[in-house]
Amino acid sequence: MVHLARIPTDKDVTAPLVDGLEKIKFDDVGQDTLTTSVYGSRFAAEDLPKYEMPEREMPKEVAYRMIKDDLTLDGTPTLNLASFVTTYMEEEAEKLMIECFSKNFIDYEEYPVSADIQNRCVSMIARLFNIPSHDENTNAMGTSTVGSSEAIMLGVLAMKKRWQEKRKAEGKPIDRPNIVMNSAVQVCWEKAARYFDIEEKYVYCTADRYVIDPKEAVDLVDENTIGICAILGTTYTGEYEDVQAINDLLIERNMDTPIHVDAASGGFVAPFINPGLLWDFRLERVVSINVSGHKYGLVYPGVGWAVWRDPEYLPKDLIFNINYLGADQASFTLNFSRGASQIIGQYYQMIRLGKHGYRSIMLNLTRTADYLAANLEQLGFIIMSKRGGSGLPLVACRIDPSKGKVYDEFAIAHQLRERGWVVPAYTMAPHSECLKMMRVVVREDFTRSRCDALIADFKLACQTLDAMDKKKVEEHQE
Repeated sequence: MVHLARIPTDKDVTAPLVDGLEKIKFDDVGQDTLTTSVYGSRFAAEDLPKYEMPEREMPKEVAYRMIKDDLTLDGTPTLNLASFVTTYMEEEAEKLMIECFSKNFIDYEEYPVSADIQNRCVSMIARLFNIPSHDENTNAMGTSTVGSSEAIMLGVLAMKKRWQEKRKAEGKPIDRPNIVMNSAVQVCWEKAARYFDIEEKYVYCTADRYVIDPKEAVDLVDENTIGICAILGTTYTGEYEDVQAINDLLIERNMDTPIHVDAASGGFVAPFINPGLLWDFRLERVVSINVSGHKYGLVYPGVGWAVWRDPEYLPKDLIFNINYLGADQASFTLNFSRGASQIIGQYYQMIRLGKHGYRSIMLNLTRTADYLAANLEQLGFIIMSKRGGSGLPLVACRIDPSKGKVYDEFAIAHQLRERGWVVPAYTMAPHSECLKMMRVVVREDFTRSRCDALIADFKLACQTLDAMDKKKVEEHQE
């Protein structure tokens, strides 16, 4: 597992790369590291330090070159069509962000303008989500986070704490909270539930429904339900869940269960492409929303945002007041120190592009996604994602089983990988995992020209696999 690293033992470190062959030792090339080229220095003939910090320093030029060379084995971000994360920003934005690398955003006293820029972003995003700013009694609140995962954690914590306070006031037990959500949620929702001891109540996907069923969701609500999660753009197919239907059912049944909208991907898409869609604070039961700035907010990772309708939905017990950074300040985050760069980047994008700029970009992405879907459909794929702006600008597809192909989506993904593309193949959410599928995320820098190149490679991949018999396909996959 990449993100949880095992510490190698001394035996692991000294073991040869190939069994039976000791590590090759070179003669001493001397210590003249100042006048020779990088590749003529002793560092080019040695392993890069991997397990223990070296005793001596190395020249900065050598360190830079060695690490840069190491990183060449990474994939190309622009060809990684598995990720929603932004891979392009303008040079001016990058320059601003670099200039803010050394600023610790949490230190509001030292960097008051950076803190104020966060507040400006929160206000712009809350208004984008139709917070009732025309009402003088509105007291919406929000904060930046390191991504939607942290924003979701904060949203879940707030719902749980509010539920506990209500139950305590009624003299009822608080030991069995639960949350209702679609089985196709992003993994951070499962993390939030397990980390905070909340039972997960799932509305499972089916072979022909990949989003939450509003009636099933509301039917699962009981006295221990802290809230319902609704997703504006699922990870699997990019489809928007029907937040309005959930909201209306709760009102019809006179239930005060709050809704948290996970708009990680769709929060910067729907307001520009489908402004008439009711999913945000225009709905009475929607109390909090999260969105990722580093997805369709068009900022490099990682930055996210969380907005609450009113302090009523953000219990005071979760907000900490500190003064050891030079002034009294409130804090509601899971982490503490972090750079100001991404927040500055978000502000740049919002004032640089404005609503018209974001709308233009999202329209282009939607058109490109529709174009790609039409071509893949012509190649014989079944399109599982929505078109025409009814969902995220992505294409989810699968092989038509009636075609009788001897290969699957994973074989096509492998073929595309040989051409440099990262197009994920995966199985659908629990209870519908018999479905295999592929997904192409259309990002800002995925132009029509690049899309044509991908279509050509899709076609080539299918032709290559069609020319193989079943045995050869299996051997190739192995």
